[in-house]
Amino acid sequence: MKKENNIKNISVWTMIRKIFPQVISVSPLLYISNTLLFIIDGASFAVTVIFMQKLFDNVTDLVTKKGSLRATVFALAMLFVVKISQQIIEGIDNFIGETYDPRTFAKLANNVNLKMSRLDPLYFENTGVLDDINKCYTGIRYAINFVNTLTDVFALYVPYFLFMGIYLYKLKPILAVSLGLVFLPVLITQLIKVKVYSKLEDRSAPIRRRTGYYEECLVSREYIRETRALGACPYFYKLYKDTIKQLIKLEWNANLKSNLVEFGSKIISLLGYKGILFLLFDSLMKQDISVGAFAAVFASIDSLFNNMEDVICGRIGYYSKNFGKVQNYIKFLDLPERDLVNKIESEKLTGNIALENVSFSYPNMSDKAIDNVSFEIKKGETLALVGENGSGKSTLVKLIIGLYKASDGIITHNNYDISEINKDFLYKNISGVFQNYKKYKFNLIDNVTISDYSIGTNNENVDKVLSQADIKINKCTFPDGYKTMLSTEFGGIDLSGGQWQKLAIARGLYRCHELIILDEPTAAIDPIEECKTYERFADISKEKTSIIITHRLGSVKFADRIVVLDKGKVIGIGNHEDLIINCSKYKNMWESQSKYYM
Repeated sequence: MKKENNIKNISVWTMIRKIFPQVISVSPLLYISNTLLFIIDGASFAVTVIFMQKLFDNVTDLVTKKGSLRATVFALAMLFVVKISQQIIEGIDNFIGETYDPRTFAKLANNVNLKMSRLDPLYFENTGVLDDINKCYTGIRYAINFVNTLTDVFALYVPYFLFMGIYLYKLKPILAVSLGLVFLPVLITQLIKVKVYSKLEDRSAPIRRRTGYYEECLVSREYIRETRALGACPYFYKLYKDTIKQLIKLEWNANLKSNLVEFGSKIISLLGYKGILFLLFDSLMKQDISVGAFAAVFASIDSLFNNMEDVICGRIGYYSKNFGKVQNYIKFLDLPERDLVNKIESEKLTGNIALENVSFSYPNMSDKAIDNVSFEIKKGETLALVGENGSGKSTLVKLIIGLYKASDGIITHNNYDISEINKDFLYKNISGVFQNYKKYKFNLIDNVTISDYSIGTNNENVDKVLSQADIKINKCTFPDGYKTMLSTEFGGIDLSGGQWQKLAIARGLYRCHELIILDEPTAAIDPIEECKTYERFADISKEKTSIIITHRLGSVKFADRIVVLDKGKVIGIGNHEDLIINCSKYKNMWESQSKYYM
């Protein structure tokens, strides 16, 4: 599976078309109100110049005995009203922004989470897609800023600059033309920075992901005991430092290139600024403009330049620096989704399962993980998949339950092709307990009921599955009973590896199911206890279809049938006694392990 959607193919228009509806949908009325306030605020800056000119002209006339005090006071009062209105509008804008942005972030983050739920699980075997996910989460906030920037520019600054351009053009056309020419180099600079920082983001994402992993190995609770006990901290610290240096070097080169270009454009802008002041003074001396117009423009020219610089170097500059991050957000949302428009929707799909000439290969791998496999699983049967590590057991189960799509062959549930079945209906009656189970930092009862939260908490069922998993509730082990927090980080307790595995089994059993998968969930339990666990499981699973994955054979004797895998191929099917006689691979595995079960 190749990386999709080259970043260069995502245009600004595409970003506008895809991000704006997401942001506006959070609260259309609030967004429109805020935009209207921006437009009013932008217009107020331009109106300020008009009343400033009137005030200065009236003051000049008043001094020369040509004007009236009333007109001067009126112009001053209007200027005061406009300034006060600006402060009120800006305060409302800021308040709306502070409440709207967190809601928008939650909305966009939820879009990413929903997108991940619709991706083919095989994507997560691709390092390129993992990089895209890393870059996507980083890009959420910048996507919001992208919308805010464009809203600011077109609602606040464009009306202001448009009015000022018309105002200056009417005073003297050369002033308006000069102003545009001064900022043309600055605009070109920002376009160059877009390319520089887009490349930086694309190159730094995989390094940033590795940096996060090395940091986790150094300080996370999951790794810290082993890394310290083995003395591996210096090794991970060196890797961490090396990746940090790579990130710093990439950022240094990008910043150096963009800053040199920006320095040149600043010099041009400074010279242009001085030139405009000279033209303004020259126009006054030639009496092409009034003293009031000169004073108004002179007083607002700094504000005009600051606003222009804020738009181009600040807003657009910030956006250009993070342009790649916004594109990464869109890029991830554009990844092809798994086809969820299936024909078959039935409550009774978990019955007889058949595999016919099924093969499967992982992306960029030449060897087949599953090679031409055919067999049936009958409803209510307990089937064990056994084989050495890497034989394809877990991959085969992922194909059976529809997580992966077979490269060749057909898998059917109740004679329905699995590719035609709506996955929500298929998964509804499937449960599982996996080797890499999760230790949720919740209380005991939530750790169990999370597997089927839709049915609510049923204490009777919780008691039942805890008993089936051989978990005994007492004050010594669980001081607060069902409410005992299973995390020392949140003031609770921790469990042993064996207890956690039993809890994972209870969680799997709590979910309503017709098919349950046990993927080596007893790896931390000793072989004798493992046999007892599976014997209990056999009693629990009567009339339920069960698939057990293991490479330890003492626990599969009770299975109705055993499928032996080797390098992705089925080399034996039968019960324990049949395989001891007819399958040399199974016999050798049994003989090498049998001493542990004596």
